[in-house]
Amino acid sequence: MRIAVCIKQVPQTTEVKIDPETHTLVREGVESQINPFDLYALEEGVRVKERLAEQGEESTVTVLTMGPPQAEAALREAISLGADEAVLISDRAFAGSDTWATSYALARALAKVDAALVFCGMQAIDGDTGQVGPGVAVHLDYAQAAYVAQVETIEKRTVVVKRLVENGYERVSLRLPAVITVVKEINEPRTPSLRGKMNAKKAQVPVWKAADIDAPEDKIGLLGSPTQVIKVFSPSHREGGQRWAGEPDELADKLCELLKEMEVV
Repeated sequence: MRIAVCIKQVPQTTEVKIDPETHTLVREGVESQINPFDLYALEEGVRVKERLAEQGEESTVTVLTMGPPQAEAALREAISLGADEAVLISDRAFAGSDTWATSYALARALAKVDAALVFCGMQAIDGDTGQVGPGVAVHLDYAQAAYVAQVETIEKRTVVVKRLVENGYERVSLRLPAVITVVKEINEPRTPSLRGKMNAKKAQVPVWKAADIDAPEDKIGLLGSPTQVIKVFSPSHREGGQRWAGEPDELADKLCELLKEMEVV
């Protein structure tokens, strides 16, 4: 079985800078790391490979990321953590992609990899949208399950997962191929082994451009992004307000009167 894991290289700081012209993150000169949620996705991909090996089925874990050339470091780190191979999707044409265009490009690359099971972190810490994983599933027309806390069973054609919902968990059976986004409760990521570090050092990391994944220009980058950031700013600090003290019933009546005066209710 071909298992794929999508990761993202994110800034290793909360002090991010925004390009005033493109309104995108400035990544040059900023220390980076693998998105923390993606580490759980990677770990689960490797664990599924190990479980399949126990069942006598051979599998491969391929990790992919879309980003600038420096993102190769994140891919090599992923190989040190158990991935078998890595692919860097990098092209100036991808610059400025929103979550829709990003998920489209990743889907085109995953179609080339021909993965039966795709793992993603539930969201990236720099954007916090949680949209790329489900977007990949939509573009590929794969089954999907988000916020997965456990992979219960995995077979050639189906996978059963337990996903986190507001009031507990729900068990879902998915027919492969499928995309799964995971929460941090799913596992505990391992540390790199010496063999893993050696594999990462000598690994060949191919770079796929837009033409390599048959991604037309009007579906990637700023041109293929239906949403764009028009302005980035810090909200003004609001002062004033009132503080009331008293019994709950008394305060509730006072609040109702105030809302009536404001013609809110």
